[in-house]
Amino acid sequence: MKALVLTSLSGPDALAIQNVPEPTAKAGQTLVRVRAGGMNFADLMTTRGGYPGTPAPPLVVGREFAGVEISGVGESSGRRVMGYAQWAAFAEKTAAYSNMIWTIPDQWTDEQAAAFPVNYFTAYLGYWQAGMTQPAAAGKQHRVLIHAVAGGVGTAAVQIGKLLGVDMYGTSSSDDKLARVKALGLQHGINYKQHDYEEVVKNLTHGEGVDAVFEMLGGEHTAKSLRCLRDFGRVIQYGTATGKQPKLDVRAMYAKSASVQGLWLTYLSQKAEIMEPAWQQVSAWIAQGKLTPQIGNVFPLERAVEAYKLLEEGKNYGKVVLKI
Repeated sequence: MKALVLTSLSGPDALAIQNVPEPTAKAGQTLVRVRAGGMNFADLMTTRGGYPGTPAPPLVVGREFAGVEISGVGESSGRRVMGYAQWAAFAEKTAAYSNMIWTIPDQWTDEQAAAFPVNYFTAYLGYWQAGMTQPAAAGKQHRVLIHAVAGGVGTAAVQIGKLLGVDMYGTSSSDDKLARVKALGLQHGINYKQHDYEEVVKNLTHGEGVDAVFEMLGGEHTAKSLRCLRDFGRVIQYGTATGKQPKLDVRAMYAKSASVQGLWLTYLSQKAEIMEPAWQQVSAWIAQGKLTPQIGNVFPLERAVEAYKLLEEGKNYGKVVLKI
């Protein structure tokens, strides 16, 4: 079968479409005939060996997919599924653990389904870890700062934040992207190329700050995000897109009794007691037509390198999807 293979840890140019053996399902796994794959920044990090646990090349890449379940020997069950895997999703067939696949809503395309699992679970669990899935105290409103608000997790976080009644502040490099995200429900857009988001948040909140920051940049941004917090606030760290280790402003942590809390979907996805309630909530919102994956670009598998580079350059809005 055809698959997207990383031949060396030297970046997107090391990706190639190759013929590889078909997967065989292990105990607890289901085979899926893949129709679309959702791209994440973790996929880009993988090409340079920057993602934890990356196996040695050659490696079939991809961690998010949509397709049709295969129930027997080459036979399709007809059930359309979307899922999350650590590797090997960008191929004509993949083997996924049954607890990590979900039925695709009837009204969604394969591309929309491939854009769902990583972004929406990450966003929802970010709110959950920040304590925002419960109502705020009387007379108060939860506030969140969302970095890369026009990206996949960012657009998911805005849709979910709107449903939770959160006051949202979001950063992006483009006024056009911010306008699109405001249409989803973002109240306060900040073009970080034109303004210092730390100062803007301080001014807009009259010096109070936000209850949580969804932070996936790393480097100095972790320290800056800490300074954007209210008392007892949390930086939810779910990535390091800058490639730099997160820096801490310990004085800011002391001053506000603040904290930095990690969110790694690869780890949390193994915990049924966390994933099942999350799925119950987001699937209810899907059924009500309140969540719609935002897709900026769809590329055929043959143009995968171009898709990876678009992500690397930060030019995407929402999700980048590969047609398998």
